[in-house]
Amino acid sequence: QVQLVESGGGLVPTGASLRLTCAASGSTFSSGAMAWFRQGPGKEREFVAAISGGVQYYIDLVEGRFTISRDNAKNTVYLQMNSLKPEDTGVYYCAAREYYTGSHRTARTYNFWGQGTQVTVSS
Repeated sequence: QVQLVESGGGLVPTGASLRLTCAASGSTFSSGAMAWFRQGPGKEREFVAAISGGVQYYIDLVEGRFTISRDNAKNTVYLQMNSLKPEDTGVYYCAAREYYTGSHRTARTYNFWGQGTQVTVSS
């Protein structure tokens, strides 16, 4: 059974850093991709970052501030978030897929999801 478990969220001031962790079990997703999406208050879920075959993808809003990385030995993906802004507030979800099913930026192409972790950036 595939399971994704996120951790690392919290309440931080503007400009702070957080590192989110997503531990996967039940599959290595080595041929697919792992990604982070977020959903802010009253907003649609949006793509944040993805990693596939060592290549990283980011939404423009976080480029240069966030870094996605993967530890294959631990079957874990990380999202290092620096220079956090209030608009980064939301529930962050880890997503994964075992093979290519479409754009890395499209939520419906991922078939495994974590429960989410709350990130709140105070102004």
